Amino acid sequence: MSKIAVVFWSGTGNTESIANAVADGAKEKGAEVEIIAAADFSADAVANYDGIAFGCPAMGAEVLEEDEFQPMWDAVKGSLGGKKVVLFGSYGWGDGEWLRNWEDDAKSAGVALSAESLMVNEAPDDDAIAKAKDLGAAIA
Repeated sequence: MSKIAVVFWSGTGNTESIANAVADGAKEKGAEVEIIAAADFSADAVANYDGIAFGCPAMGAEVLEEDEFQPMWDAVKGSLGGKKVVLFGSYGWGDGEWLRNWEDDAKSAGVALSAESLMVNEAPDDDAIAKAKDLGAAIA
C-alpha cells in the first residue's frame, strides 16, 4: 500500500475541497492518505511518502501563497526526486499563469510530475471533483 500526502494551503476553501477530493481518489485506490496543511510540512517529511499532491490557489498577481506555501515549496522541491508528485489549485482571475510557472519551477528542480496538473476556476463543480479524484488515483 502506498502512502500519500496531500499538502495544501487554502484561503477560501476551494483548494481545500480539491485537496479532499484528491485524498478520496488516492484512498479509493487503496493508498494510506494524510492531509497536511502547508505550514506543517517540511523537507524532512518527504521521505515518509511515496507520493505527494501539492495544492495552492493563485494569489495576487498569479503567484503561490507567499507566507506559508511558497516557503514550504522552496524548502521541499529539491527533495522530491523519485516521488510521485502532482500539483493542483484554484483561481478566480487570470488564465492559470501561476500554475504554469509552478510546473516550470518544479521541473527546473528535477521534479517529474506524475499527471497533468489540475486548475479549477473558483469552487470545484462535479467535473472538477472527478478530475481531482483522478489526480489522487494517479499517485496512489
